[in-house]
Amino acid sequence: MSSRFVVGVMLAAFTLAVAACRSEAPPPSETSSATAPAADAHAGHMGKAFFVEPKDGATVKSPVKFVFGSENYTIAAVPEGEVKEARPNMGHFHLGVDKECLPGGQEIVRGTPDWVHFGTGTDNIEMSLTPGKHTFAVEVGDDLHRAVEGLCQTITINVE
Repeated sequence: MSSRFVVGVMLAAFTLAVAACRSEAPPPSETSSATAPAADAHAGHMGKAFFVEPKDGATVKSPVKFVFGSENYTIAAVPEGEVKEARPNMGHFHLGVDKECLPGGQEIVRGTPDWVHFGTGTDNIEMSLTPGKHTFAVEVGDDLHRAVEGLCQTITINVE
């Protein structure tokens, strides 16, 4: 009798295991580099870049603290040395001062006062600004400083 009981328990456990395996598998990751075409290491990402602060339309006093955020995209420092290839689904922030978002793939020009680079992977800065209305863009660039399609947000603030 005990062997029948053990066999019954084992059969029930096997049935539950088979039923669990039949449940619908989750879709493949949207950020998988295996699904990205070789020509664009960032294609297929479902990431987002945004301003944590200040908020769009805010009236602020100088100096202004900017904090950036991202979802479903890795923000990291640019590798040391000469970079020949961008890492898939990985980039760093840029802050455009009185700028709009750039088209995906366009180089974000370095060494100009209108684009601040955060190549160390940081996500914030405090800036002194002149009074008036200003537009800012937080743009994610890849290791080669090219704008990543869809990873940009603009805000307009008023500095008192």
